[in-house]
Amino acid sequence: MGITYQVYTDGACANNQAPGGQPGGWACVFVDGPSYFGAEPRTTNNRMEMTAVIEALKHTPKGADVTIFSDSAYVINAFKQNWFANWEKRGWKNAKGQPVENQDLWRQMLDLVKDRQVNWTKVKGHAGNEYNEMADRLAVKAMEDLRSKL
Repeated sequence: MGITYQVYTDGACANNQAPGGQPGGWACVFVDGPSYFGAEPRTTNNRMEMTAVIEALKHTPKGADVTIFSDSAYVINAFKQNWFANWEKRGWKNAKGQPVENQDLWRQMLDLVKDRQVNWTKVKGHAGNEYNEMADRLAVKAMEDLRSKL
């Protein structure tokens, strides 16, 4: 039996609708543990949500039991509904025959997940959950700190 981790993850993006990507931040908050966060100059909200999960998993050892709490339906549904099975059958194409977006991050995440027992839990964002709110604040701060330097 491996060590159990509970991690809240979140991503933020300055203006997710703008073309070409905007400054964004990510954060992962370990319950009873450390927090990690960072930012990228040209990204999207989905990429930041995914990066937060990847970083959370990177900070857990192989064999660990990990519960990821996220307010991202994009991330949670991909795993709970096993979107990957169809993507892989279609050569990483979506139902419309187009390349799956964010393949690089999905592949990293899948590689990390295969060596851990991961439970996916959807939480409501901005609803007063202490750890979710902390992850949100850290992601926004990382984004704002980077944006002030650009």
